[in-house]
Amino acid sequence: MQISEILSSESVLCAKALLSKKTTLEELSKLITDTDTSLNFTEVFDCLLAREKKGITDLGHGVAIPHGRLKGGKKTIAAFIQLQHGIDYDAVDQAPVDLFFALLVPEDSTDEHLQTLAHLAEMFSNTEILDQLRSATTADGIHKILIG
Repeated sequence: MQISEILSSESVLCAKALLSKKTTLEELSKLITDTDTSLNFTEVFDCLLAREKKGITDLGHGVAIPHGRLKGGKKTIAAFIQLQHGIDYDAVDQAPVDLFFALLVPEDSTDEHLQTLAHLAEMFSNTEILDQLRSATTADGIHKILIG
């Protein structure tokens, strides 16, 4: 699956000032439900939050991939936020997290979910891409980096 198939430019925020994990997950949920109005904000937020309670979804180096399998979901959908300043995310490397890629897949899409997560983990382990994402100044610029 290509990122361009699951992430629209409207689902990307640049230099957002958020101060906590909860508000970041809320903003990601809002981006997703604004993009796909068939989804319910509370269900999306609860799905992301439930996964976080099972284990933190950070990758280290200031990146987190909150994700989950959404009951009743029809398609895979994503959102991305670049924060102005990193927040405490209980990251394994203790680094503040400033790049968030939220991913929701339909409940029965286990293989697709794992493959997409593996692709994202590989992409976000590339320091050149991380530098580009952090230095981008527009949501459009971020979107182009992510789908590039």
